[in-house]
Amino acid sequence: MSEAKPGAVAVVGAGGAVGREAVGILIERGYDPASIIAFGSERSSGRVLEFDKTKVNIRAYTPRQAAECESAILCTDADVSARIAPELADLGVFVVDNSSHFRMHPEVPLVIPEINGKLITLKPNPPIVANPNCSTIMLLTALNPIRRAFGVESVVVTTYQAVSGAGALAIDELYSETARALSGEKESPSVFPVSCAFNVFPHESARDSTGYSGEERKMIDESRRIWDSPTLNVLPTCVRVPVERAHAQSIVIKTASASSTNAIIEELRKAEGIRLHQSFELTPRIAAHTDQVHIGPVRESESDPGRTFVLWICCDQLRRGAALNAVECLILRSNTATKLTGSVCV
Repeated sequence: MSEAKPGAVAVVGAGGAVGREAVGILIERGYDPASIIAFGSERSSGRVLEFDKTKVNIRAYTPRQAAECESAILCTDADVSARIAPELADLGVFVVDNSSHFRMHPEVPLVIPEINGKLITLKPNPPIVANPNCSTIMLLTALNPIRRAFGVESVVVTTYQAVSGAGALAIDELYSETARALSGEKESPSVFPVSCAFNVFPHESARDSTGYSGEERKMIDESRRIWDSPTLNVLPTCVRVPVERAHAQSIVIKTASASSTNAIIEELRKAEGIRLHQSFELTPRIAAHTDQVHIGPVRESESDPGRTFVLWICCDQLRRGAALNAVECLILRSNTATKLTGSVCV
């Protein structure tokens, strides 16, 4: 095995929606394109990713070549990550895994840098770090400033999830199914169980014995783990909507101590990675291709004032909810601490 190249990053699964996003963010954050090694499947091998004037070639994955990098971002499915993450870690590569495989593993930190990034810097350094689910990342990024100041007793959240959360093929299916619907042709979905054109349906992930879908179960379990709150009351309903990119969530929280709308807004204003909006016109399109979790006006319950509040948030789940979180983990690990853009009020 050759010696690792200082600063070199392997992006495995670069041919997919999240992988491509990760490569682009690394370039934006100042990584030398020559130090970004993009790996894909045999089918993706030979493709060229273009970012303005920068081109990155995708090559077929081999452990030997990936081991030449200091770190790796895995944008692969759970089965592939389960196989190659330990392999790379044993070869001395720091791994950030975006799949679900390691998220509840007790020896693998589950990290949102703004919330529990200190876990990455503990000695001895963890060889593998897990990226949370995109819906969990946007939810907790929005709520953590409130939790720090006032505590959170319960969370009721309904998600409105873009098709891009299911990958590049799902985006293609949105366009093809919309074209079929407009032309009067018969529906022909393959990624989703029903047509996503002009339609809304419960998240397609399998349901457990309690009736929660896999996506809902991730939000419950991951939120409890990241906040180290095993009995946190989280009630999610995850829904797929005919939006190409960026998720939205309607959130109802009950705080542990009395607060106010203005006090909550002030905490959000000071937080990293959040953009506040003064109008109710916030949409997924506004959040698409941005780095922040966007939060609309905060509303207070009339029947439980000072304790129960409603938030409407939007977030680019490919970027903030996946690739950017992974890149921030790498930056934090390398001690080159590049912070997210601070909170902005518009």
